[in-house]
Amino acid sequence: MNLAVLQPEIQQFINDHLKDDPAKLLLKHKEVSGVAFTEIITQIQAKARCEKKLPTWFSAENIYYPNKLNIEQTSSEPTANYKATLLEGNSLIDLTGGFGVDCYSFSKKFSQVTHCEISEELSKIVTHNYKKLKVANIQTVAEDGIAYLQQTSLIYDCIYVDPSRRNDVKGKVFLLEDCLPDVVTLQELLAKHAKTILIKTSPLLDITNGLRALKNVKEIHVVAVQNEVKELLWLIDTNHETQTVVIKTVNLTHTKTESFNFLLEEEKHQQIQYGLPKKYLYEPNAAIMKAGGFLSIAKAFQLEKLHPHSHLYTSDVLIDFPGRLFEIQKIVPFNKKIFKKEVHISKANITTRNFPVSVASIRKKLTIADGGTDFLFATTLSSENKALLHCLKI
Repeated sequence: MNLAVLQPEIQQFINDHLKDDPAKLLLKHKEVSGVAFTEIITQIQAKARCEKKLPTWFSAENIYYPNKLNIEQTSSEPTANYKATLLEGNSLIDLTGGFGVDCYSFSKKFSQVTHCEISEELSKIVTHNYKKLKVANIQTVAEDGIAYLQQTSLIYDCIYVDPSRRNDVKGKVFLLEDCLPDVVTLQELLAKHAKTILIKTSPLLDITNGLRALKNVKEIHVVAVQNEVKELLWLIDTNHETQTVVIKTVNLTHTKTESFNFLLEEEKHQQIQYGLPKKYLYEPNAAIMKAGGFLSIAKAFQLEKLHPHSHLYTSDVLIDFPGRLFEIQKIVPFNKKIFKKEVHISKANITTRNFPVSVASIRKKLTIADGGTDFLFATTLSSENKALLHCLKI
């Protein structure tokens, strides 16, 4: 950590060049005020990534930034603030502190927060930044969180842990056992030090596999931001011994928060109606799609589903719904001649749901450009017919 980058003239330079091309800047500068330009570029790239993701850090003065990878891996402020609403108590320990965004949110709810970070350099950066952010109730520990927990006799109200993938060799096959720390093996240790444990995982983790691996899961939160799933949160209560698991989905947008909850064991047994498209079409948000609440959402909102595998819903009366809402203009078979005769559009946003043809192939066949205000859903109906639904977004 080179505090020289906090000199006023360097901070001004960083702020003046946040939107510039780093490669071009490197060609022009070797150093600024005695500081190697490679260090300054690190600050510029990392801070630029924080403008929307971490506005509190971005707007504060003399914040020191780690490399851009640390910024990419950290929670955003909206997701960190959401996590803080799930926990309560006086003391919390974060075993994998990272850049400290989650701890910052937790510090608003807990009297004492402990931030463990195995990287001594990153821990120093976080300590410095908390001072600049005027946070006084977070203790930073430059140590492996699990080792720290094994050595202490302290009992906390809550433990938070964000395991990281050991490697990407397995591609999209994602198991908790492939992460560090291995929270599956360490469940007994965690339970000795807190009654409530919150585990953050990547959206790639299969929910069924996670439930097989973890004990006492009370709730699973599927968190999306602007309809992109960012993380799964596993809320463990060591006193929770039943098989009842509540799935809570949330989509955090600029204007509102879309929430939908359901019981996992009831999803398999929901009795719903299937039907052909009516006046309105509904597409669940990404959090609900990841959670797999396809029957529960239909039951809760009294909607008909177009097909067991299409995950699109319909009704004659417009309702408020956690996802995208459309008014259906035309329903035509997947046939170019009929489409051109019935639907008079030259461009559209195309989505496929349970359809054997790709979006690119549909565009080519129908000679439809991308964009505009029209939407085409290519899907399979309950009659097993392949259809194109021409819609306008509500």
